[in-house]
Amino acid sequence: MIRTLPALALLLTLTTPAPAQKIAVTGGKLDDTNVVVTAKLPAGTTAPNAVTLPDGLHTAAQVTDDGKALVFVLPKLKAGETIDVRPTTLNYVKAPPQFKFSDEKTGTTLLAFDGRKVLQYFNLPHDPKDHYYTFKPFHNVYDPATGRTMLTNTSAKTDKDGQFPHHRGLFFGFNKVTYGDKQSADIWHGTNNVFSQHDKMLATEAGEVFGRHRSAISWHGKDGSAIANEEREVTVYATTGGTLIDWSTVLSTKLDKVKLDGDPQHAGFHFRANQEVSKNGKENTYYLRPDGQGKIGETRNWELKSKDEKTINLPWNACSFVTGGKRYTVVRVNHPDNPKETRGSERDYGRFGDYFEYELTPTKPLKLKYRVWVQEGEMTVAGCKSLADAFVNPPETKATK
Repeated sequence: MIRTLPALALLLTLTTPAPAQKIAVTGGKLDDTNVVVTAKLPAGTTAPNAVTLPDGLHTAAQVTDDGKALVFVLPKLKAGETIDVRPTTLNYVKAPPQFKFSDEKTGTTLLAFDGRKVLQYFNLPHDPKDHYYTFKPFHNVYDPATGRTMLTNTSAKTDKDGQFPHHRGLFFGFNKVTYGDKQSADIWHGTNNVFSQHDKMLATEAGEVFGRHRSAISWHGKDGSAIANEEREVTVYATTGGTLIDWSTVLSTKLDKVKLDGDPQHAGFHFRANQEVSKNGKENTYYLRPDGQGKIGETRNWELKSKDEKTINLPWNACSFVTGGKRYTVVRVNHPDNPKETRGSERDYGRFGDYFEYELTPTKPLKLKYRVWVQEGEMTVAGCKSLADAFVNPPETKATK
């Protein structure tokens, strides 16, 4: 968040002397906005909470990685441009807006920014008596302006509660998991008492720049035995114009081999819009792709027979839909380090993502990372491409005098 001079006059009593070293930040391949920068903390720097920009203004900064790194978000950075920023400690009369985690009465975990709801982690433990409601953890996303509208589809008590209520928020799973002596499990639908569950919170960080949590999640087969374990990490950054989310996971197993498979509609990492979109999607929902904007209600889906190249290994995809009386656009960016080939799926009710095949072994865990951007209104191909570039080609940093 940029601190303008009038805001500084109200909020600051003292700016400490500048340290000797600065941080040189060099942009990626495209002109980008809301650029997340992670830099090694320069020597001689003591607990900075901001960086001073070349124009003299400040943007918030947050120390992480046990004091070894500094994270901040630049409002914009041109392709190949290098700017010098100076870590700074600002003393506030009034505390600036920050992220905060809290436990909700429902048992879920809420992440808010300055009191505005941003993200909800549905982390209720699995309850065999309430299986359908609790068979997988996921994240709900709120509108980035007020935090009053939940943009995603949340959990449901039965499979009759709306259209495909097993699609929930930002979610991950596979419907064809095979292992052992011809054993199988459907983590996607949670059939035959199969489930995944949040076991414990491993770490949380919350400050001016980002809110982050890392959780331990276990996958269980029909007999309740463990198949695999996740360390899922979700980070939300304080950005202008929308909500920027980094979602990642490491899935591992102690079994000899676990095959992850399925199809584009029932496997992988997906976003599912609010149930309201299932009622108005054919009239309002469209997809924005690297080759342009699709027609209202039109979708593309990978199929074994046709294998449409426009559904394979997409660097990003975006869904624009209407809920709560407003239009929103969600961009999902696929990192090139993720397994290939990815096979995409889109639905007019606002569920989209892709899947791949993978074989887990004790020495070959699955590592995934995605970026999700949520904003009110529409977007352009150029805007989505820039967003993806900032994720795939993050700025380079180095300490300088």
